[in-house]
Amino acid sequence: MTINLIADVLVASLLVATIITCFILTKRIERLKTDEAGMRQTVGALITATDNAERAIAGLKSTLGDCDRTLEDRLRTAERYAADLAAQVEAGQAVMERIGQIVSAATLVGAKEAAAETPAAAPPVSRLESAAQSAAAIRARAARRLEEQAA
Repeated sequence: MTINLIADVLVASLLVATIITCFILTKRIERLKTDEAGMRQTVGALITATDNAERAIAGLKSTLGDCDRTLEDRLRTAERYAADLAAQVEAGQAVMERIGQIVSAATLVGAKEAAAETPAAAPPVSRLESAAQSAAAIRARAARRLEEQAA
């Protein structure tokens, strides 16, 4: 009987160990199910965040396209203005060269007239000298304006 009793005690202790192990496993399974629900919520939140990010990226791409088109238009306008300004500067330089030639010619004519006059009399200001002075003043003003526009 002692062998039967030992065997029964051994079986009973194994049954108790099995029950305890099953209880521990049940608790772990419950925790895993709770964690699974939390993970499902986390995955759902990540999916929502991903969708929002994709929509935001699409909006940014659209905005970038608009900005690119606007910048392109502004660059074209700036290039046109630069070409117009270069043409105006070139025309202004041509006008200044002509005025310079007029002033040079007027100075030469004025010098010849001054040499032809008598040295004893006070030289009157001739119309040609007056025109030469006016041309020189106009040339100086035009040069200042061109410098201001270039700046």
